[in-house]
Amino acid sequence: MQTSSIDHGNIITIERFILDEQRSHPEATGVLTYLLYDIALAGKVIASKTTRAGLAEILGRAGVTNIQGEDVMKLDQFADRTLISLNDHTGRIAVMASEEHPDIIPIPDKYPTGKYVLLFDPLDGSSNIDFNVGVGTIFSVYRRKSEDGPGKLEDCLQPGRNLVAAGYMLYGSSTMLVYTTGKGAHGFTYDPSVGEFLLSHPYIRIPDKPKFYSCNQGYEMYWSEGVQRYTHYLQGQDGLRKGLSMRYIGSLVGDFHRNLLGGGVFYYPADSQDSFKPHGKLRLLYEAAPLGFICEQAGGRATDGVTGILDIQPTSLHERVPFFVGNKELVDQAEAFIRQYDLKA
Repeated sequence: MQTSSIDHGNIITIERFILDEQRSHPEATGVLTYLLYDIALAGKVIASKTTRAGLAEILGRAGVTNIQGEDVMKLDQFADRTLISLNDHTGRIAVMASEEHPDIIPIPDKYPTGKYVLLFDPLDGSSNIDFNVGVGTIFSVYRRKSEDGPGKLEDCLQPGRNLVAAGYMLYGSSTMLVYTTGKGAHGFTYDPSVGEFLLSHPYIRIPDKPKFYSCNQGYEMYWSEGVQRYTHYLQGQDGLRKGLSMRYIGSLVGDFHRNLLGGGVFYYPADSQDSFKPHGKLRLLYEAAPLGFICEQAGGRATDGVTGILDIQPTSLHERVPFFVGNKELVDQAEAFIRQYDLKA
């Protein structure tokens, strides 16, 4: 059961928590600490707009499409600009990449470059903005591979196993930030009265007994036999397990966050319009790898149905993959069904 530091009067701000983590690593220089501060600050700024989007007249589409061919929302653009402008001048970043841009985002020549790489989905689930459904920001931090100077594409194309930090911000009834640096996953709730993220969910662990499965079941007719049979297994149709409750918001961060705290599995498989692998909908670098890293730190697992998400070597900035993430037992079962029915010799 999660306990809240706020309820017990032991208030721990995200600044204090990150500093305490830094002190446990005598070799740390503080650069990553300040980078995480910058990301948290971006979350505060974005949250200030998502909670009053209608008043700020930034709801709706911006009239352009992104590299994915999707309509860009006005709030998408604001979130994207916020993350870039708070990180491009600090000297901590070598290069950035965003789901909204076709190519890498270089650091302007007038600013120094640093040793970290920042990748982000500035506003995941933005198609739900007009309907007041929770949306989120997902971010990943890697160490650069190139020696020095401007960052390169190769600095961004790293497997999830190389992640230094990853996290997400969920803008809903309250704003939460969940992140990991490889020492457990921790959640912070934003208190607007003091303007700070406060530790509310230390050392998150996915409950051993799952409650939910989350998928867009409207596409089930297009799924492979293995994925269809897996879905029936989760529903308890085969009698091998008690059926789980189906919960699906259609906002990845919201669906993932619920299952992280309540127990369950989220999946977005490929469908019959694509061959099983490597096609899918969700982006490896901006969505699957960071959420997979967080889930693993909470005792769960992530896969594309064949290979662990964190072990996949990206080949392009906007590579898409099938994605299964959540309780380890349920993710393992997804792979078992796919092996049995979809990968037969």
